[in-house]
Amino acid sequence: MNAEEVDCVVIGAGVVGLATARALALAGREVLLLEACAAIGTQTSSRNSEVVHAGMYYATGSLKAQLCVRGNRLLYDYCAERGIGHQRCGKLIVATTPDQLTQLEAIRVRAVANGVTDLVFLDLSQVQLLEPALRCVGALHSPSTGIVDSHGLMLSLLADVEHAGGILALNSPLDQAECAQAAIKLIASDGTCLSARTVVNAAGLQAPTLARRFAGLDPSHVPQAFFAKGNYFTLAGRSPFSHLIYPVPEAAGLGVHLTLDLGGQARFGPDVQWVDSPDDTQVDSARGDAFYTEVRKYWPELADGALQPAYAGIRPKISGPGDPARDFCIQGPKDHGIPGLVNLFGIESPGLTSCLAIADMVRDLLLNQ
Repeated sequence: MNAEEVDCVVIGAGVVGLATARALALAGREVLLLEACAAIGTQTSSRNSEVVHAGMYYATGSLKAQLCVRGNRLLYDYCAERGIGHQRCGKLIVATTPDQLTQLEAIRVRAVANGVTDLVFLDLSQVQLLEPALRCVGALHSPSTGIVDSHGLMLSLLADVEHAGGILALNSPLDQAECAQAAIKLIASDGTCLSARTVVNAAGLQAPTLARRFAGLDPSHVPQAFFAKGNYFTLAGRSPFSHLIYPVPEAAGLGVHLTLDLGGQARFGPDVQWVDSPDDTQVDSARGDAFYTEVRKYWPELADGALQPAYAGIRPKISGPGDPARDFCIQGPKDHGIPGLVNLFGIESPGLTSCLAIADMVRDLLLNQ
């Protein structure tokens, strides 16, 4: 079967795929962006907290730390330049017991090592000046944490791709690929064949599964996929908080935290619920009872019945229950030996914050392969 020749294919039109397609298109590449679904960003990119992270949590020197810190600055600048809705509302990481104060200090020390130098420790009286309804023994204030309109961001990234000559093809799932030194042959589910010089696997939740169907790619380079579901609940009525409120981090996530949307609506989550399928996005309303318990540790006035099931998202993890958290896995030709191929695995939080920095890294990997 003859294959149509194309320059560059990016698989997956979530926020990272869109940003990557944009970076390549702006670098002069002819880009075809393939999306299996009927619209852009319908999976992880539209089922998260829409938080712009500062970069204090992640292991110093890790890709998550480096790309989050750089991505934070790039994202704020991009949103300001393009008029994309965002708010640098700040975040309080709260210690609700005295023994958690040492964890706050460890976070502050790591933040400085990561290049996040604006964290400020607040005692109880200082916290209550900012958030009178909050109960804690101390908190770290992160002024560079904020929120963003993720859908508006994705639409702007797509507009940049198309303005630079890139093409988006929706409803275009891939079935398999054949990797060779000269080109990568992509075979769609309907039998359509493409021959591409460059392929970026930014398929998110499906990235490992898809990579295992790349003939010529050593399976040892493909991590196992794990799916950590996060349930969200919205707050009925007006929020008493103007900052994002986070407890100290927990295993596999950042705890049941309070975030705000750009309209001021408060929501709580995500929790961590390991599931077998990336399609398991129904909110488990039975988990609401545990939300009340966790939230009342820092907001004891939360009323019974105030939490309503909202939505759920799936974290595309490459580490399972009980395992240490894995870093972003960004594999270029020097890693797996296939010219023109970049695989993006485990791009969970802070992937949204890091999207522009990830895109620049992918572009540079391909320019310097």
